[in-house]
Amino acid sequence: MNKTVHVSIVSMRGMMYDSEASFLVAHGAHGDLGITPGHAALLTRLLPGPVRVEHDGKDEIFYVSGGMMEVQPHKITILADNAVRAADLDEAAAEQARTHAQQIMQEQREDMNMSKALEHLARATAELRTVQQFKNRAGRG
Repeated sequence: MNKTVHVSIVSMRGMMYDSEASFLVAHGAHGDLGITPGHAALLTRLLPGPVRVEHDGKDEIFYVSGGMMEVQPHKITILADNAVRAADLDEAAAEQARTHAQQIMQEQREDMNMSKALEHLARATAELRTVQQFKNRAGRG
């Protein structure tokens, strides 16, 4: 059995990752998915959150704002709306965005778009989850 699978993470900005991996975890529509080489074919929608790619005993963590993931036994392709390396995320900006979205929701003014506020809250929370996962992983190594 092959010990690696080829992983491509592509966003509208271009290729974010294109290499071999021994394991991948992504936030799918029905929960987190762990994918290893030889996994059965799968097509799923991704929700905003971290994607962790293990290779050569190290982790690379990305934030994706949503998209699709196709899994084949020897290849994983993630087509993301937006993808950013976790190390490049601005934790302070994400925390500020989350606080602002929470304030808008608490005010519940008629002129406010609650669905937009919820969307911003979910995105900021997912970014913060990604930053925290990156910090936890970096602290181990």
